[in-house]
Amino acid sequence: MKIEEILQLVDAVSKSALTEFKYEEGAVKLSLKKATKNAPVEAEAVQVMTDQAPAALPAAPAASSESESGSAPAAVTEGKVVKSPLVGTFYSAPSEDAAPFVSVGDSIKKGQILAIVEAMKLMNDIESDYTGTVAEVLVGNGDTVEYGQPLFVIK
Repeated sequence: MKIEEILQLVDAVSKSALTEFKYEEGAVKLSLKKATKNAPVEAEAVQVMTDQAPAALPAAPAASSESESGSAPAAVTEGKVVKSPLVGTFYSAPSEDAAPFVSVGDSIKKGQILAIVEAMKLMNDIESDYTGTVAEVLVGNGDTVEYGQPLFVIK
């Protein structure tokens, strides 16, 4: 199963009324559970004895797109938006004591690493699709991000 297919499943489950989804194909087992008001979000993915390299599996997103912590921006500044390609934890620097990859006002080039999103203990580089200047950083270090969530605005 490809990561794109998994992301489509996560998106479909998050938009549906389902609260739990299980999928098995060969040696890959995927279980997604949506959070309810009284239960936390859970995700379990197991890949058993396969010749393929393991893929990064995102955690299941919350039941609604409105975050309880209010981390979704109310309005996005004009410019090109770099969005999260997966669900995970956003890190603005390669380590806790290192400087951030980019800051507001920095000039960047297409392909430059802007941040890292950790999903299932795998670190995924977030690269810029644009050349320009960082106008806004929309997510804080250590915040949980969802698939398609805006991370940066580039002018």
